[in-house]
Amino acid sequence: MAPNETDDTTTAGEVEEPRAGRRRAARYIVPVTVMGVAAATIGLVPALADSGDPDLPDITAAQLIEKIAQSDVERLSGTVKITTDLGLPDLGGLESGLLSGAAGGEDGEGGSSADPSGRLTELASGTHTLRVAADGPDRQKLSLLENAAEYSLIHNGKDVWGYDSASNEVYHATVDEADTKERSAQRPPATPKDFAEEALKAVDDTTSVKVDGTAQVAGRDAYRLVVEPKQSGSTVGAISIAVDHETGMPLKFTLTPAGGGSAVVDVGFTKVSFDRPDASTFRFTPPKGAKVTEDTEQDRAHGGFGGKPERGPKSEEDLAKGLDGLRMLGEGWNTVATFDTGTGAGLPTEEAGGDLGGFLGSLGDQVKGDFGKGTVFNTRLVNALITEDGTVYVGTVTKDALVKAAEAGK
Repeated sequence: MAPNETDDTTTAGEVEEPRAGRRRAARYIVPVTVMGVAAATIGLVPALADSGDPDLPDITAAQLIEKIAQSDVERLSGTVKITTDLGLPDLGGLESGLLSGAAGGEDGEGGSSADPSGRLTELASGTHTLRVAADGPDRQKLSLLENAAEYSLIHNGKDVWGYDSASNEVYHATVDEADTKERSAQRPPATPKDFAEEALKAVDDTTSVKVDGTAQVAGRDAYRLVVEPKQSGSTVGAISIAVDHETGMPLKFTLTPAGGGSAVVDVGFTKVSFDRPDASTFRFTPPKGAKVTEDTEQDRAHGGFGGKPERGPKSEEDLAKGLDGLRMLGEGWNTVATFDTGTGAGLPTEEAGGDLGGFLGSLGDQVKGDFGKGTVFNTRLVNALITEDGTVYVGTVTKDALVKAAEAGK
């Protein structure tokens, strides 16, 4: 066996195992986080290695997962490139408009183009370049670089600033320690570490985890950890995580679909430093003439960025609170979440809904089974079946697996 390559696999039994309910829900949340950044997450991508593979000491998968868990990097700066390709239909800008609207984006009534709740949903599709910096839990900065413009989100102590240079608009909120923790829990994934932490929650006995050699990312030596479903029927092909040899911090995350083709999610550092950023990095003063929108008590009551919104679901029980009769069907990577829309009716058919029914039907595949009739909406990762009685089945599984789940769930 060549150095640095190992065929060992590990399951949840060899690392600290989370509660079963949390683990099953996490598998559902991971793609939906990607999609829920997108609406509210088998070949490896060759570009993972920037140059020749480094020669590093052997390490097992269990040891590498432990190394990630023990990583305590709090100071860094760098540039991140993120590409998301869920394969959503091209509806002439409708996708981005729906995402922004769902998150209370810049076009909402009384909104600001600097409001982070809308701007960060842009990471759900396309390719973006981010500059990131952090100096402990009280100082972080994320800048989304655009054509001749830049959007920056800055947390410095009790102040949170959002600034859109294109419109010269500023969003300001004041937070306390509890608010900061709430906001961190809700922030969409933007760095390799964010995605890696969510993906590793899904590790269990239905998962193969192995160390597959080494790589060099952003000029740093890294191990390559590969996570793959053992089951057939999942749309997830493989997850590759490049883990920094020295710090244990994930430097690159790549999720490729079982159907092949380009990565669904590919996020990685192109430059990174673990030196303490200059204090001036986190200072912000509204530019002259900028329109400043202050966070208000009303904003906080409705889950504004600076307040205390309800945290995203972290367990099967939490998910159930927000959805009518949520259940989990199947096991492992083939787990399907099902819930009732509460309407008693699914999507309108072409006959009943006219042009609307025909339009919606054209976006999905019509299916039949013991459950009756329904429409399956496909992406390259997450698929959803809505039956004629208003029941929804969703998961990172194929269309056939959704139909089988619907039949078993009746």
